[in-house]
Formats: sequence, C-alpha cells, structure tokens
Amino acid sequence: MGSQEQTTLATRNQLFYGTFIYPKTLTDLEYLHNTAVAVDQNGTIVAIERDYDLSQAASTLFPRLGWAPDSVSIHSSLASHNQFFFPGFIDTHLHAPQYPNVGIFGKSTLLDWLETYTFPLEASLSDPAKARTVYNRVIRKTLSHGTTCAAYYATKDVTTTNLLADLCLRAGQRALVGRVCMDQLSPKYYRDASAADSVDATRESITYIQSIDPTGAIVRPVITPRFAPSCSAPLMAELGKLAAETGLPVQTHISENEGEIALVKEMFPAKKIGAKGDTYTHVYDTFGLLTDKTILAHGVHLSEEEVQIIKARGSKVSHCPCSNSALTSGAARVRWLLERGIEVGLGTDMSGGYSPSVLEMARQAALVSRHVAMGCAPAEKENKEQKESEGEKESKAKTEGKTSKDGNAEKETKVNKANKDGIDRERAKLTVEEVLYLATKGGAELVGMKGKVGGFEVGMEWDAQLIGLGRDVADGEFEGDEKEEEGNVDVFGWESWPNKVAKWLYSGDDRNTRKVWVKGRLAHERK
Repeated sequence: MGSQEQTTLATRNQLFYGTFIYPKTLTDLEYLHNTAVAVDQNGTIVAIERDYDLSQAASTLFPRLGWAPDSVSIHSSLASHNQFFFPGFIDTHLHAPQYPNVGIFGKSTLLDWLETYTFPLEASLSDPAKARTVYNRVIRKTLSHGTTCAAYYATKDVTTTNLLADLCLRAGQRALVGRVCMDQLSPKYYRDASAADSVDATRESITYIQSIDPTGAIVRPVITPRFAPSCSAPLMAELGKLAAETGLPVQTHISENEGEIALVKEMFPAKKIGAKGDTYTHVYDTFGLLTDKTILAHGVHLSEEEVQIIKARGSKVSHCPCSNSALTSGAARVRWLLERGIEVGLGTDMSGGYSPSVLEMARQAALVSRHVAMGCAPAEKENKEQKESEGEKESKAKTEGKTSKDGNAEKETKVNKANKDGIDRERAKLTVEEVLYLATKGGAELVGMKGKVGGFEVGMEWDAQLIGLGRDVADGEFEGDEKEEEGNVDVFGWESWPNKVAKWLYSGDDRNTRKVWVKGRLAHERK
C-alpha cells in the first residue's frame, strides 16, 4: 500500500478500457463493458467509446483526439479477474485530528465524548510534528479506501490547519479544509479568545489555502463553526457575514443528539437572537450560515419545519450512520430527507465513526435504513391485513369484556408514530444503488462538484478507483495468486454484475481497492 506524491495534473494522456460502473441516477447504476474512456493531461474525460475494440484506438480514436500513440498510457480492467472502474468516494464529513481516536468512544454520548476524548486530542495537535504524523496517516488511509475528496475539519490552530491543506495537496487528494471556530462551551485551553480572534484566524487560514491552490482544483477552504453550542451568537453572526462576503462553503453539525438539541434551545432562545422559530435550524438561519454551499452533518432529529427551511436555503445533509450508531445519537431518516428534496451525502465522521471507509458508510447507511424501516408502518396492503387481524382481536376482546379506552389510545398512538413521516416500511429501506449514489454523486453535490466528479461522462474529471474482486472460486478452492484473492468477497462465476456489486458493497474493503486516481493522477496503488 502506498500513495504517490503530488502534482495536480496527470503527466500523460490516458486511455482506460474495460468495465465501468457508476451511478446514473439515484436508483440506477450504469454498466459499461468493453468500453474505452479517454482522459487528457488535465484529468478530464474527453471521449467515451462503448463496445469498442481496443486495437482500433491507435488508428481511429487517438488521431481524432490529436494524440500521438506513444503519448498515451493505457489501463485495462481486463488485465485481471472481476475488475471494474468505479467513481472515487466522497467523504462529506470527517475530523482529521481525531483519527488516532478511531474506535475509542467508551459508553459516552456526544457531549461527554467531546470533553473526555476529543478536545484533549485536538488541542495536542497544535504541535506540527504530531499533526504531520496524524494528518499524513489519515490522508493515506482514506485514499487507500477510495476516497478521492474529503471535507475535513482541522483544529483551531492556524499553522496545523494550513499543514493539513499542504499535505492534501501534496498527496493529490481533493479536500475542503476548515479551521474549527469555537469561542465557548469548550475547555479554556482549547477555544478562541473572542469572536473577533476566531474570525481573524479563519481569514488567515483561508488566505493561505487559497494561495497554495489558487484555482481550488484540489484544496479549498471551508468556513467551519464547530456547532452552535460552541459558538457565541456574535461569532456565528460574523461567520455568516464572512460566508456572504467570500462565497465560500460552510460546514457544521446539526440535530445530531437530543441532548445537544435541548442545549441549543436553551442557549439561543428565539426572542434573544431574533429568530423566527426556536429550532436548531433557525439558529443557523438567523446568522446567515444556511447557504446553498452549507454541509450540515447528521440531521438525525430534524423536524418537518426545519427540513423545509434547509431545502429553501439549498443546504445539504451529510449522513453519518456509523457515528450516529456508535454514539447512540439516533437513526437518520434518509428516505424522508430525499423525498423532501434534500441532497444527501455520506460522512465517516471519524472519530465518532470508527471506519475511514466510505464503502463502509454506504453499507451502514443501508443497514440503518432498515432499522428506520422497523419503526415504520407496513405498506398499505400489509397494513390492511394487519388492521383486519387487529379487528378480529378487538372483536374477541370485546366478547371477553377486555376492551378499554386506554388500550385503544395506546394502539392509536403507536400507529400515529409509525406513520408520522409518511414513509412505509419498504420505502424506508435504501437500496445498493441508492447508497452508492450517496457515496459518489450525492457527495459531489455537497462539496460543490456536481457534474464534475462522481460519474463517467465526457467533461467530468477522472476521479476513480479500480476495484478488483479476485478470481472466481473454482471447486471451493482459490486458484492462482493468493495476493489477488485476498479480501472478503468471493465470486463464484455465475453472479450477474449487479450481484457482484452488491457483494462488494456488503463484504468489500480496502483490499479490493487496487488503484485510485484523482483528476487523472494516480494517488494510490495497492502493492
């Protein structure tokens, strides 16, 4: 396993050939076989030839593109068994300095976990040497899992926040990098001295990040109020003004935990801050922090009113299923969000989440949606049968003299609760195709790269991974190179491509990620 050092451009024109799979829509994956995808030196897809004979490239495709055959590097998914090209994953929410704490959260809930584990570690990364060690590792680790773009929270320290941007640029991983702003509800040793100091430090970091990558092709700054409880009203107001002034993206947390929501309501009464309502969402909206470039992590307990405000502002939600389970925050209702027009991506949320893999987040999103489904009413036909069955029981109970008003009220409350989101049991569940969309094209929406990455179409940039599932199993035994066969996915040879992809989603890991390209440049290759 290893990562290549950076330049932001590919050095040669490239032709990728074989099988390509990518989300075409939320519900459909596109499967292209025997296909050639031409990528120029800028990392842009300039041609796609379906059902193509690779031997014709030198005589037909290359002349049409003005490419000399000896200037082209050719990569084929057919060089080994059960390989395919897939778009790079986009991690829309993670805390780079928390990476050493992955898997360490004890029995804590969110607020206790921050005090016990998170703030002390983040504060210690003001040491550049320690920060370099941690940040290099998290970048390499996420790249090895196919993450071509990440929305990073750094710390409040300007120097090491800038270091994270330097390291992402050098490794060639796209990144939004944000200096964390907080001037209250955190230890005195780890908070900004004032709202003014916080904004000044943020401006300093923004200026530096824009200086090292002026076009923002690889690394961009992002305004990062940690979350409402750790930011005073004056700080949020100034950060809202900064967002309006610069047009930069914003990232923060919302409605992750019920205790946190109650705290926000207590700290920011609507009348005191001039809000139009008393929800968590109203707080951010009041201070101008909800824009069409805002990434809101979690959104587990959002109300209908809040979702309508978020939709109106064009803000988006990063679903963090692993973290929400690990910290017992709750199960986000992703189908409910999607059906209300909210754009959703996936976040590892390390170290609340325990894995650096967006593939794992897609898997967890599918599973969490099934837990949400368990609390939903069945579909109409099933519900009718259930009501008929309940009617028979009620009739029997009346005959036996056991009916009570309280019993009926209890049953009615249960049904109303199950139906409160208008989502039936089957519809609540997310499919393989849907969670892979959230991991790629959905994420691209959140990080401001819609139509640029997340798929394979002419004009998009080549952010991709080569996935290898190994040889087919023969007679119950592996054949050939053990290195190629390593991993949890077993393919027997009779599976359809959709079934192979499903196996990869539910059983795959970084051992299946053979190569990773960002903007056409090789950023990781499994050795």
